[in-house]
Amino acid sequence: MGRIRYLFIFAYEQALSCIFPVAIFGALAVTKFVELPLPRYDVLLIWCLFVQVVLVKTGLETMEEVKVISWFHVIGLGLELFKVQMGSWSYPDEAFTKVWGVPLYAGFMYASVGSYVVQAWRRLDLRFTKMPHPIIAFGLGIAIYFNFFWHHVWLDLRWLLIAFIFLAFGRSVVSYKLDDRRFKMPVVLSFFLIACFIWLAENIVTFYNGWAYPDQLNGWAIVDLGKLSSWFLLVIISILLVAWQKRKLEYELP
Repeated sequence: MGRIRYLFIFAYEQALSCIFPVAIFGALAVTKFVELPLPRYDVLLIWCLFVQVVLVKTGLETMEEVKVISWFHVIGLGLELFKVQMGSWSYPDEAFTKVWGVPLYAGFMYASVGSYVVQAWRRLDLRFTKMPHPIIAFGLGIAIYFNFFWHHVWLDLRWLLIAFIFLAFGRSVVSYKLDDRRFKMPVVLSFFLIACFIWLAENIVTFYNGWAYPDQLNGWAIVDLGKLSSWFLLVIISILLVAWQKRKLEYELP
């Protein structure tokens, strides 16, 4: 019974941490089937702004956490603008708030990932040990982000980067608190589990036409499992970004 209780606590804390993503999923579902006075992507932008204000006003997010999340807007929109121009995916609906083919609400989808990370960090009291030196960790994070652009020009280095991740973070452990007890998990495993969650979420978003990959323009299809590697890499950037801003990672030299 004790394990079941901890499982319920974990699920509850995870659910609270996912309020922003769930709000976006719900809006995507509703706006697909309801007639709107404004273009759909514009309504989604208004909704996302409203949700962000509500989260702060209700105390579910702090202004310090919003500052962290704002970095996800910047990094996410930069990636979106490039990827859409390169044809990696597209936003088929029209909108007033569309810049170079990217609706501004897209930044909130990255921000919702940031919201999940910062809230889960606080609610589960995350602590990291045996992490690589900050120069190695953040250097790897920069290389990962750079590769999202670079692979369109020359070689895709993602598998080499993933190998470096296992080398750098192979000994790293994250601990989290559930009620009166702490649990531990390998950091690389936590990266992968979050990536799986985002991949499932991506299937929901594309089903509701939040964006579309080239093979989904003539009808929805399940997102290629190969995208898991991209989300795995993006999760690492997300964790490091929050760690840099909150300065809470407990780095230890290997």
